[in-house]
Amino acid sequence: MICVKFSDDMGKNEEGVDLGGPRREFLRLLMDTIARSAMFEGKENCKNLALDSTALRGDWYYISGRAIAVSLVHGGPPPNFLSPTVFSLLVGNSANPALEDIADLELFEKVKKISQSTTLEDLEKSKEPLLDYLANAGCLRPMRSLRDRDLLVHDIVMFQVIHRVQGPFQRFCEGLKTLGVLEKMRRHPDSFRPLFCYEPHMLTADHVDDLFNIHLSPEGSNRRAAEEMVVTFWRAYLQDAEEGPSKLQKILAFATGATAVPPIGFSPAPSIEFIHRGDDDFSSTPIFPLANTCVNCIRLPLHVSYQLFKEKFDFALGNTYGFGRV
Repeated sequence: MICVKFSDDMGKNEEGVDLGGPRREFLRLLMDTIARSAMFEGKENCKNLALDSTALRGDWYYISGRAIAVSLVHGGPPPNFLSPTVFSLLVGNSANPALEDIADLELFEKVKKISQSTTLEDLEKSKEPLLDYLANAGCLRPMRSLRDRDLLVHDIVMFQVIHRVQGPFQRFCEGLKTLGVLEKMRRHPDSFRPLFCYEPHMLTADHVDDLFNIHLSPEGSNRRAAEEMVVTFWRAYLQDAEEGPSKLQKILAFATGATAVPPIGFSPAPSIEFIHRGDDDFSSTPIFPLANTCVNCIRLPLHVSYQLFKEKFDFALGNTYGFGRV
């Protein structure tokens, strides 16, 4: 089991035992950092491996594969930023990358010009700026027909996207073997594909509401009546949050430290409790919601109007900065 401790800017450890919240927050930050690193290139949600000498020296490709495996097993987010090309290779299948997979814009334009050649003369002219590159890639050969043009483009794309990063790819695979993850990926590729390749999936108010178990006071009590009114405010707040693409993610992160439901789910299940006057030394009526990400719990104050509930919840979300340094 991983235990994560965050510290403030002075290096002082934050109080509390890691029961899941700090770990999820750390793994979320880790996956974001890996996705933005120089080890990957391409579109935001469809990245291929890049060739980075610093990462090779530091064996970062292995470390990133290991980190992804650990995140999947220990309740962190999935790395759903990889291209279908990379995933196919990871699970032992063949891959056929497209011209658009070339992340180097200058190279992309030159290869695109080759692909658009309509005569052998145009093909030779468009090939000239890439002679050195073609020689290094093992693609330099005479063009005798336009069919040779298509083969040349295919060979360039295969070299740029796959063959030149074989070293990083092998180390990345070694890292993914941690805890048996790569083995399971190859046994169950269809189950793992949505975790590694981006698929549009927005949180909905109903989905978030279903995640939380609501702990109500005994039926018929005065506390129960006040709590049931706040439950309607909570559900109305979730419906309003659907208007903004990231607000539901912020609400989930406020309660759990995660912006998405982990592949293995939450443990313990997220819950909602209520703050009554006199509870936990509250001598006056509390006005802001409180969260304990270690146990995935939100505690809601008992406001009597939706507008006040919304105002105070918005303030709580806007002034929660997460954890410090890890």
